[in-house]
Amino acid sequence: MLDNNKVLSLLRKVINPNTSKNIVEDGKMFDFQVKDNRVTFTIVLHPSEDNLKMLYSAEAEKVVQEEYPDAQVLINFKKQQHAATSPLPQVKHVIAVASGKGGVGKSTISSNLAIALSQKGYKVGLMDADLYGPSMPTMLGLKDSKPQIRKVAEKAKMIPIEQYGIHTISLGYLIEEEQAVVLRGPRLAGIIKQFIYDTLWPELDFMIIDLPPGTGDIQLTLVQSLPLTGAVMVTTPQQVSVADAHKAMNMFRLPNVNVPILGVIENMSWFTPEELPDNRYELFGSGGGERLAQLGETQLLGQVPLVMGVGSGADQGKPAMIQDGNVAKGYLENATDGFLGQLAIRQKDLPETQMVKITVT
Repeated sequence: MLDNNKVLSLLRKVINPNTSKNIVEDGKMFDFQVKDNRVTFTIVLHPSEDNLKMLYSAEAEKVVQEEYPDAQVLINFKKQQHAATSPLPQVKHVIAVASGKGGVGKSTISSNLAIALSQKGYKVGLMDADLYGPSMPTMLGLKDSKPQIRKVAEKAKMIPIEQYGIHTISLGYLIEEEQAVVLRGPRLAGIIKQFIYDTLWPELDFMIIDLPPGTGDIQLTLVQSLPLTGAVMVTTPQQVSVADAHKAMNMFRLPNVNVPILGVIENMSWFTPEELPDNRYELFGSGGGERLAQLGETQLLGQVPLVMGVGSGADQGKPAMIQDGNVAKGYLENATDGFLGQLAIRQKDLPETQMVKITVT
């Protein structure tokens, strides 16, 4: 005679390789029933999880029959209908940080935004999608770190490296610091998909994705692989920076992409000497962030000054948000508050973002 609780305990050995949770706790198991020597239940799968059917059937039968050799295990698989469901269901919000142009401090904003959210009590992940110039290992003080590998259902998975309260993954953890990255489009897409599908991300409130400059293969792979909650644009006050950021922003606003722009953060808004925190020198002009926000019909979330301690701290693996007394820290906190305010409006007024389907003709 089969025991309900014993069978459930046995089924907890069957693991979803995408979430590292067992099928009992994964939230997708329904209609569990034990009758005579038969165990029946339903599992709802996202369309991208079709490959789990054989795994679940074989593993469930194996673990139950180890205890009850005559038992039959019958699983009814149903397809999840919601098109916007993420392949990372344990992540509430996926946020792209983009600029279109290099050298504007996008990685600085990404890392400090992630840490600021963590300091507010949120669970945060940071994906370094800038594959040609992965800078997060340096900026977070993790240059010599390598992610641990764990086998889940016979498949190798990377475990994100935790630092300053955030979970991070970067190509910089997998290659030597001086190694040139020479990759064509399909390989770039493959690495991004590994970061999504082959990484054991924990439950997160936010996944911040630091994008490279431009609007190429990495950006397209991302919007095809994950439903983005929104994008944050980074610019300096310079017109040339605004022009490039405007192009990148328009990619997100394409009808078949349709990712909400949550706002603009203007970086290097003015230079402030650490010894003269009240002095401002507008080295790159002014008003660029406001202009970009107007072009995107969105909000300027905040302005961050150019402070020597920000750059030198990043080189030493100490972002501004962990530096007490850093002049930029308060401005970054204000920008984070602005971001959270715009996110609340987006969640109230707009439907969930759909993953993009792009057809090449």
